[in-house]
Amino acid sequence: MVQYPKCYWIWNYRLWLLKEGNARLEAPVARELWNMELILVGKMLTRDSRNFHGWGYRRKVVSELESSGLNGVSLVEPEFEYTTKMVKSDLSNFSAWHNRSKLIPRLLNQRNADDATRRKFLDAGMFHPCLYNSSTPNSDVEFELITEAIYTDAYPYAQSVWFYHQFLMTTLVETAGYATFTPNFTQQDRIDYIAEQLISLKDMLDGAEDCKWIYNALLEYTLAVCQMAKRQRREDEKQDCNLWLVALRKLDPLRSRRWDDVENTLL
Repeated sequence: MVQYPKCYWIWNYRLWLLKEGNARLEAPVARELWNMELILVGKMLTRDSRNFHGWGYRRKVVSELESSGLNGVSLVEPEFEYTTKMVKSDLSNFSAWHNRSKLIPRLLNQRNADDATRRKFLDAGMFHPCLYNSSTPNSDVEFELITEAIYTDAYPYAQSVWFYHQFLMTTLVETAGYATFTPNFTQQDRIDYIAEQLISLKDMLDGAEDCKWIYNALLEYTLAVCQMAKRQRREDEKQDCNLWLVALRKLDPLRSRRWDDVENTLL
């Protein structure tokens, strides 16, 4: 594994050995083998924190440790804290952000989170880096955490943080995402949250006028708000969308056909 940490068959063989232990050993003994494996994969991810093979393997190990066959209990809370540690050590770690997104629905359900708690967890409140004390980050406020990452990582050019931001926004925009954080949000609640994010995104442009991710988000969520509110774009929104589209054509010319399609929706 040290020499070939991304070889599928090594990971598959280790899983086979561990499952053989489940079948042949008493549950406490087998559980200890899985515990040791969790420690091992933790060491591996310390060496290479972005190894998606390792992250996938970790999820399998954790799932086994939570199983009834090994007298398991939920590991959602410690695993969530683990993702917090990993994203803060490397804000561009897509695998850590992805793992976090998988844990959040279970985390909120296990905490029996009410609507107020879920709102606080999401927190679409305004963020400004000058007002934020990065030595005391709030790991349970997702929009604040990801906005900190956008501001402080590659300001703000890292693809992975924008993918996680997009994941958070789908919980507000897309019907399928509603159950993730705030299943009881009203339509107006969602519109208000997105409007706050649009203000924050516009602030991000100051000093990052060459960042395509910001223009893409501004365009996408402005159109989403109009669709959700069942209204036409205001004149200022029409002007903004046209300017953002011009910027996207310049910054991301390889997707010219996509921008053609978007332009057609703006007509």
